[in-house]
Amino acid sequence: MFKDLFHKRKYATIPSERERAQQQDRPKRDIPEGLMNKCPKCGTIQFSKELEKNLKVCPSCGHHFRLSAWERIGMTLDDGRLFEFDANMVSEDPLGFPGYAAKLEQQKKNSGLKDAVVTGEGEIGGFPVIVAVMSCDFFTGSMGSVVGEKITRAIEKAMERKLPVIIFSTSGGARMQESILSLMQMAKTSAALAKFQGEGGLYISVMTDPTTGGVTASFASLGDYNLAEPGALIGFAGRIVIEQTIRQKLPDNFQTAEFNMQHGQLDKVVHRKDMKSTLTKLLDMHSARGEMSNGG
Repeated sequence: MFKDLFHKRKYATIPSERERAQQQDRPKRDIPEGLMNKCPKCGTIQFSKELEKNLKVCPSCGHHFRLSAWERIGMTLDDGRLFEFDANMVSEDPLGFPGYAAKLEQQKKNSGLKDAVVTGEGEIGGFPVIVAVMSCDFFTGSMGSVVGEKITRAIEKAMERKLPVIIFSTSGGARMQESILSLMQMAKTSAALAKFQGEGGLYISVMTDPTTGGVTASFASLGDYNLAEPGALIGFAGRIVIEQTIRQKLPDNFQTAEFNMQHGQLDKVVHRKDMKSTLTKLLDMHSARGEMSNGG
């Protein structure tokens, strides 16, 4: 009995030089690029296809991965269909900023986008809407002249057609290569929204990770409803700048969606799987059909 027990044990062995050489000569298996994804929050490694099925939300910790504009459109709009506005509008280099023109071309190539926002008309839950969807993979979603112009035009179209506006924000702030022309977009988009809302238009703002700088200080914070995805970074100045200015240590969850919610800056933090149904409920509530169903 004891003989059989010890006989079944396996012991580690050190390979000889010949065996090591043979192992090195064996062809290594190449793992296709993009097959796996590692969660930046908990470190869990997952198959990309499984992650996509879960709307790019980590099943282990709930971390919401960043989405491109077209990924979000596909998840949110009915059948993923969008009648796009101003599809060929592109940024130029009005100030002759060193290297900017070359970087714009590189960003177009890397992201497949013309600029950091896609605008258009579609339906959510059967309700027609005008949407603007920002994408962090084009110049970190920075707001230049084209971003401001496309969003302003989308708001104006919504005013003409008497449709709700939904803007999904993600941005590193104003685009420094366009200087004052970029900062002007804060006032332009805010003025367009003020006129739109003054005429009774419904504007729903959805803030995703990250929404910072001039975008946060303008149209992203002006919604009739301000929503955000869990864990999204939302703020104006950076954490280090604020701590150095006020000479105080900030809470660990400072500028997260949950922190903003606790301090009255948001109406609701909405999980990605619930975003479309939440938007549908809000649109229904403000539609003629919704008013009738509520006795209004």
